[in-house]
Amino acid sequence: MALDRTSAASALLLLPPPPTAAFEQCRYVYESLLSTVFNKLVAHNTINHAAVLDIALFLPGIQSHTCQPRAKLFTSLQCLLANLYRLIGIISVENSIELDAPGGVNTRVILLDLDTIHPSGKNSPSASQMGPILDLQTLATSARPWDRIYYPDNQVGQNLATAFSSIYSQFMNPNAGTLHSISGVSNWTSSGSIVVSDDSGDSQIHRSVIVGGTFDHFHIGHKLLLTAMALVLDPVRDANPGKEALLTIGVTGDELLVNKKYAEFLESWDERCEGVASFLRAIMDFYPPDKSATRTERVIRPGPNGKYILMKVRPELTLKLVQISDPFGPTITEEDISAIVVSQETRSGGAAVNDKRAEKGWQRLDVFEIDVLHSKDVPSSDFDNFASKISSTDIRRQRMEQAKNESS
Repeated sequence: MALDRTSAASALLLLPPPPTAAFEQCRYVYESLLSTVFNKLVAHNTINHAAVLDIALFLPGIQSHTCQPRAKLFTSLQCLLANLYRLIGIISVENSIELDAPGGVNTRVILLDLDTIHPSGKNSPSASQMGPILDLQTLATSARPWDRIYYPDNQVGQNLATAFSSIYSQFMNPNAGTLHSISGVSNWTSSGSIVVSDDSGDSQIHRSVIVGGTFDHFHIGHKLLLTAMALVLDPVRDANPGKEALLTIGVTGDELLVNKKYAEFLESWDERCEGVASFLRAIMDFYPPDKSATRTERVIRPGPNGKYILMKVRPELTLKLVQISDPFGPTITEEDISAIVVSQETRSGGAAVNDKRAEKGWQRLDVFEIDVLHSKDVPSSDFDNFASKISSTDIRRQRMEQAKNESS
């Protein structure tokens, strides 16, 4: 595909599974590969946009019936996602590449299985086309406007590229991007036990999941949190019009943020909602463009949590972005919510929510916790730079310093 220099470059990276789930192993096999792809994207991109990089991490078997419901895989999958986003932050620092900013790279990690196997034994097109876990056919026929599809030039990478190309070549249009190998990467094999299913309890099917936050100046920490939320959500696997999967995102209202550091550089509630919604659509909706049309409704009603944006991404998938004005938001006004995703830093909030629900006689939420993207592998001289990749406060501080420099 010939690049339009007025638009952002866009690419797909087919990523074979790492040898193990340990961060050190992920870094060993992925760092050089990701650095090369990042630099290629920046070189081909316009300075007015962030280049888009979809990273499809292949994890065989994650859609099998033994891995259902999705909550059974949460701990393993969020760990792998955290490893990748942490590594992305490190690579951006090492290569002086901005993330999610003009001239930089906007990364989105999705998870890939070769086949879709459902409990009923029948494929469900709706379920398979709802990320962030996809089958190969859905990815290859999504008609996303990738300029290039990259893969590592080793045995595991070639095998994955061949499987992808066997489908992609049948459906690609004349302007579709072509496959490009990345040489100079190490050879590796996977241990086969990277993803571990948690069978310790009765895993519940979750069709209504919530997360809350400020989501100011969208960054890779937000991406990890929102992808983890989407992982907990079980897709609707039949054509029953009465069923839908609902993701509720509580986005802090502007009035609660006036005391934040560098508050004058905060994004508005609408801007923050747009960042959240854009990312979730990108990792969840893989219908071809001619079959994908999000319907949006803005609602303002009296009472708590009365201001929200309702986005019907698909008949079976809805996003609800709610303006919250207290620490609890819809968790104590909407009984049907069954799960909440928190970080290690906000786990006390999950406990407080369940205390409130218990007082109302409601079922407690299942609480899922993600890892923190810490900087222990970053040289001390780069701490501040890494912090700017994972901290909205540091991003606002940078904006303030930039504004001062421009005015002086």
